[in-house]
Amino acid sequence: MRISGGIAKGRKTASKNLFTKNLAGERVRPTSSKVREAFFDIVRNRIEGARFVDLYAGTGTVGLEALSRGAGYAFFVEPNELLVSMINKALQNIGFPDKPPVLKGRADEFLLKAALKNDRFDIFFIDPPYQSSEIETVLPLIGEKGLLSENGLVIVEHFFKKHIPDRAGSLKTRRTYRYGDTMLTMYTA
Repeated sequence: MRISGGIAKGRKTASKNLFTKNLAGERVRPTSSKVREAFFDIVRNRIEGARFVDLYAGTGTVGLEALSRGAGYAFFVEPNELLVSMINKALQNIGFPDKPPVLKGRADEFLLKAALKNDRFDIFFIDPPYQSSEIETVLPLIGEKGLLSENGLVIVEHFFKKHIPDRAGSLKTRRTYRYGDTMLTMYTA
């Protein structure tokens, strides 16, 4: 996997052998380059200087590309120890050593801690395992806890047959995009 835009364009973020490793019974499904390109096309006017959150970071490629394209700060939230280590190594190798470390833990825990600190973020990218019910857990936390900054965006990647809520707290669906079996659903407050 490689970064497709910005100052680190072309830099490698993850190798194919990662996807053959057993990650506690879970299969890593990285965001395809086509969907990543579409995502960054959607947020292109908002990425510069943004406080970016890559929930369910996996390989970390989306968050790394956000930094490459000018995000001011990126938070990587990932519960798998092997993936956390790999993302931290990629941050060093690509040249973002002063950026925050990857936060090992569950997405809901990160959001609750952020709410206690009154943190606000400009862009959330949410890409949980397709068969999980994580979307129904984290969207209400973002919407009800006021974690999205004014004019911020939440974009959820999900399987096209999965129904996700039109509203979650203060969040409302603004638009959906389909790329094969993948959907990107955009929310604003």
